Amino acid sequence: MRTNIQVIIGLTVLLAAAACNNAKSPDKVADNVAAASQSASREVAEAQREQQKDMSSDAYEVAVARADGDHKVAIQKCDSLEGREQKVCRDVADADYEAAKASAKASKVAGQP
Repeated sequence: MRTNIQVIIGLTVLLAAAACNNAKSPDKVADNVAAASQSASREVAEAQREQQKDMSSDAYEVAVARADGDHKVAIQKCDSLEGREQKVCRDVADADYEAAKASAKASKVAGQP
């Protein structure tokens, strides 16, 4: 599960870097945001199912899946911007993503005996 998430993150980063700060049409952005949102929902649902299968598991996987999904949606929204605004938007999305992962990790560590 973690490997799949890492692969998805890697591909997302590569695709984001390939965009070269070019704004996309509003229709394309809306489609991409919808697709990313749907993908995020599927990932969270899958993580929740996995957590339910293994009752000893904690909410860490779900939190990371949610952070991944939120990051994908934010990056897609950034594609509607151009130049510096797009870069700043992506930087904020990346920072929020890292903060969400850190929070999930902190919660996991705090919950361990």
